[in-house]
Amino acid sequence: MGEEERIVAGQRLSGDLEVGLRPKRLEEYIGQARVKERLAIFIQAAAQRREALDHVLLYGPPGLGKTTLAHVIANELGVPIRFTSGPAIERPGDLAAILTNLEDREVLFIDEVHRLSRQVEEVLYPAMEDFALDLVIGRGPGARSVRLDLPRFTLIGATTRPGLIAPPLRDRFGVLIHLDFYPPEELEAIVTRSAAVLGCAIDTAAAREIARRSRGTPRIANRLLRRLRDFAEVRGTGHLTAEVVAAGLDLLAVDPLGLDPTDRRLLRLLAETYQGGPVGLETLAAAVGEDVGTVEDVLEPYLLQQGFLQRTPRGRMLTLRAFQHLGMTPPPGFLQQAGAPAGPTAQQLRFDEALPEGQ
Repeated sequence: MGEEERIVAGQRLSGDLEVGLRPKRLEEYIGQARVKERLAIFIQAAAQRREALDHVLLYGPPGLGKTTLAHVIANELGVPIRFTSGPAIERPGDLAAILTNLEDREVLFIDEVHRLSRQVEEVLYPAMEDFALDLVIGRGPGARSVRLDLPRFTLIGATTRPGLIAPPLRDRFGVLIHLDFYPPEELEAIVTRSAAVLGCAIDTAAAREIARRSRGTPRIANRLLRRLRDFAEVRGTGHLTAEVVAAGLDLLAVDPLGLDPTDRRLLRLLAETYQGGPVGLETLAAAVGEDVGTVEDVLEPYLLQQGFLQRTPRGRMLTLRAFQHLGMTPPPGFLQQAGAPAGPTAQQLRFDEALPEGQ
């Protein structure tokens, strides 16, 4: 199953319509409390001084609201926002055209900022630091450099892979914001709000169940809500109850922990073919029919967060919790290979430790 088909993909899919669900102000933005508190202070200080906000870098897994937060920042500042992406800026001249058309204190949002080319970054450095654009006119011995002043703007960069941003570029961001996965109670509030915006009646238990299977990601929660609204209108009365949601999620093949068939296929492959691992990343990617980047950036993060997978110097390995979720018994010798002492008492101890409290 390709990534574009996965309803629990954190990346934006072609059928996603998020604009109507996006909050417009910080007080409407649910979750990320410490992030909002910090941003509120920085925004208020910039507004009082009538200055441009320092450049902001938003980073974290896909679907957590980086683009939405950029909208909110611009709204709070009361300034326009212009959108582009790293891959769309192919040449330094493309960036120069964007920068010279900015207004004073305007926000420029660059998604996937880690994918800017080095030549484009060289143009961006003086623009961010000195609000100036260095242009070379002519060629050969007659070439000369001209510096153009730019309005004082705010660059908001968003990335899911901050480690790929060149250090000189990263150092020019004054505000670094990390967005983390959402706890179920905050996702429940997001689902409830989105249902109200969509005009969809939903029970508290139904919102809680959607939140529980949304992998800590608001984009997935909203996507599931839309699909379950369709299910409720066709198979029910249009009212989202716990029973309707459970039936709809079963039809979508999203299990109680938010795993879909692609996740379970990877876990079963590790369990059945490789006896729990360790398996090298390239071997694992070839076995599941995905490229290495998809496995590392799309499939692994949630499995790691849930404690189903672990990275070791020798490769990827399953955990005892993964075997239990699959309803399988670890192969002989797995506990010793995973670093657990031998013996039935130690084995039971490791199973208990692998589970969250209350399970």
